[in-house]
Amino acid sequence: MVEIKTDANLLLMREAGRVVARALEAVREKAAPGVTTAELDQVAREVLAAAGAGSPFLGYHPDWAPVPFPAVLCLSVNDAVVHGVPDGTRLADGDLVSADCGAVLGGWVGDSAVSFTVGRARPEDTRLIDTAYEALEAGIAAAVVGNRIGDVAHAIGRVCRRAGYGIPDGFGGHGVGRTMHEDPGVPNEGRPGRGMPLRHGMVIAIEPMLIGGGDDHHYTARDGWTVRTADGSRAAHTEHTVAITDDGPRILTAP
Repeated sequence: MVEIKTDANLLLMREAGRVVARALEAVREKAAPGVTTAELDQVAREVLAAAGAGSPFLGYHPDWAPVPFPAVLCLSVNDAVVHGVPDGTRLADGDLVSADCGAVLGGWVGDSAVSFTVGRARPEDTRLIDTAYEALEAGIAAAVVGNRIGDVAHAIGRVCRRAGYGIPDGFGGHGVGRTMHEDPGVPNEGRPGRGMPLRHGMVIAIEPMLIGGGDDHHYTARDGWTVRTADGSRAAHTEHTVAITDDGPRILTAP
């Protein structure tokens, strides 16, 4: 079931989205060679606490996971696509980092992700990250009243495939509202003109995930959470929470 949000609801969701944006900005500023991923998680915790916000990630325990998620931030480094668990791993110069964060404020959720390089970037990583943001922008542009979920999925997938990148099957965006994962699902590849029609008041998380080597295959690491590329190539992940409105898509997690 898809909950249609009122304009007042969207304003409240925007406040949650602002907290997420501040947390990700702080994490990106802190990220440097020698900093641990656990330290970055602490940075995000402090931003959430200062805003009086909770985390939809901390303690999240879907039936496929062996243990609840132990952090407020997913930090996926290099060949990790999504769901990386913060720990004592120290970042190195040239690492590609994808940071995914959520916030719960006033009973509403915001969810967003960024990808960036620590220190000196490799040209191939810069292209991968830039394409991930291009795919995100294409998905957002397609998120208009009268289009369908398939139009959003097709826009994302077309950018990724044209650039020669893989798309991990089974992962994609989702509805957002009072909880982090709601209907409808938003795939990162699909056929235009198919799927649920988009209506004013729907809110979705659009989140392209790209595998640099071009292979779609992936596996889950021994921690039961971190999803890694099967070919060992690097990955990038971007995401915004987006409201569908009669005036066009509204990014609720923009800085």
